[in-house]
Amino acid sequence: MTSTVRPPRRDATENRAALLGAARIELNRDAGASLEAIAARAGLSRRAVYGHFATRDELLRELITVGAGRIATSVATVEHPDPVVRLALIASRLWREVDEIRVMAVFAVRGPLRTQVGAALAPLRQRVTDAIAEGATAGSVRRDIPVPRLARLVEDSALSALTEASRGSMPAPEAHRMTMLLVLATLGLGAAESAALIDSHPELAWRDR
Repeated sequence: MTSTVRPPRRDATENRAALLGAARIELNRDAGASLEAIAARAGLSRRAVYGHFATRDELLRELITVGAGRIATSVATVEHPDPVVRLALIASRLWREVDEIRVMAVFAVRGPLRTQVGAALAPLRQRVTDAIAEGATAGSVRRDIPVPRLARLVEDSALSALTEASRGSMPAPEAHRMTMLLVLATLGLGAAESAALIDSHPELAWRDR
């Protein structure tokens, strides 16, 4: 007799999605949001949460891992023949992905799950490293810092911009531009050169969703 694995019931699948969506909102408001607050936002009881996630950490792990994977997938489509513009585009796309979840994004990359987040973002980090290596070879990126170290500094620049933007109500267009400016400065471009590069490429302009 062949057993058939049944797919999750539609209501169970929807409830799980609702919990993840609610967690995304609540944790962006308060990184320490409780399961009760998340369940209430989803319109479910705390008991219903345990039918999907045994602990708050388990819910956080799935939410953050899925989110990091989505970011890596989104950035994977960024292409440009100029590696410096490509890196600015990566910074732009990264900001667009985390704009609405600033607080949660900072928690994800700085918090206890940063190792898992790092694994999910490995393809993104490799793309950044490859673009920097290409730019260094072409002479458009600074050569006084080894490529792997410069890649880490570029990542730190983007995270610093995210952290600063999450502290208050910085408008999205301003935070978006600041992220690109910090990344370009880390790559060795001057302030005027960075601004001119951004302004001369329409694809780097902020556009509302």
